[in-house]
Amino acid sequence: MAGTPQQGLVIGITGLMGSGKTAAAEYLAAEHGFSHIRYSHVLADWFKEDPERKAELQVVGWDVMSSGQQAELNKRLISKITSGKDWVVEGLRHRLDYDSLKNAFASSFHLIYIDSPQQARWARLQRIARFRTTDEFLAADSHPVEQQIPALRQFAELCITSSDPLQNLYQPLSQFVASLRKGNQ
Repeated sequence: MAGTPQQGLVIGITGLMGSGKTAAAEYLAAEHGFSHIRYSHVLADWFKEDPERKAELQVVGWDVMSSGQQAELNKRLISKITSGKDWVVEGLRHRLDYDSLKNAFASSFHLIYIDSPQQARWARLQRIARFRTTDEFLAADSHPVEQQIPALRQFAELCITSSDPLQNLYQPLSQFVASLRKGNQ
């Protein structure tokens, strides 16, 4: 069963930076009525950081992860997910993120992994001026906080290889949501 009457669907989205996580989450919110929450925004709220300052959040995220505070981050995120709605959670980075959401929401929780080649991710992030140089991107891409993301792929119920345009993500996302909702009836 995909969800319960008390708890709607909770879909986690993971993938490396620039893979299309935000586009996928925004699509689920706009087209399928999901409420959208991002790990980065919970982290920013917790530490009073600007959620748009990604480099600083990456450092704070690593401090949280490496100091054993990932469980607290998950607790804070989960407390914001209200019952009776469908939710999309963007930005799982750690096995504990997956385990925490799976334990909290059981069969209502489903993980999507978005895969994208490094060159495509760099090109997308260049278009939004996230990094000035390839070296900046490569340094951020190889930061320790990003290194555990690929291991989450094994837990995903749906793996999508993203390509340009990112709208190519939409059909598999819609089919996945339709199948989950059908199984929930």
